[in-house]
Amino acid sequence: MKQSSKTIRLAQMAMLAAISVILVAFVRIPLVPAAPFLVYDMADAPVLIGTLLFGPVPGMTILLVVSVIQAFLFSSDGWVGLLMHFVASGALVVLTGWLYHRKKRMKDAVVGMALGTLAMTLIMIPMNYIFTVHVYGTPKDVVDAIMLPGIIPFNLIKGGANSLLAGILFKLLSPFVNRHKTMLGQP
Repeated sequence: MKQSSKTIRLAQMAMLAAISVILVAFVRIPLVPAAPFLVYDMADAPVLIGTLLFGPVPGMTILLVVSVIQAFLFSSDGWVGLLMHFVASGALVVLTGWLYHRKKRMKDAVVGMALGTLAMTLIMIPMNYIFTVHVYGTPKDVVDAIMLPGIIPFNLIKGGANSLLAGILFKLLSPFVNRHKTMLGQP
């Protein structure tokens, strides 16, 4: 890839990260009445679009930038929130990117997003027991009580909604992307 293409790609990744940060700052919706502290944001949608455009490694790079900014500017969770978000959303990004970039078919992206949402949800179960109980000191029985009515549905909804949004936007943008590959830093 030529240097100018690399620069364009890096700028586009930065723009997607900026859009994610803006969404974190302005779109925060409590979804599950059983756990009102779990707040939905659309930050993973632009990350997934970047993953579909550029691959899983650039997608993880965008996710890392967004996770760091989110953890220290928009959350009181600090390094714990950073780690939990990066690992859980990372599963979604890696599965989506890996499956889609094998053959670049939308149905593979959909399968990747579905499997990634399930992986993200499953990963958040032990992470909540490890960090919420041992770092934040929340009693295990409290985490047990909100796991099924709160944490699991929240992660399924969050992953599903962000995947749906990213999938729709990517599909709508596909004609433009295909016409302007070199402008988008793609070979």
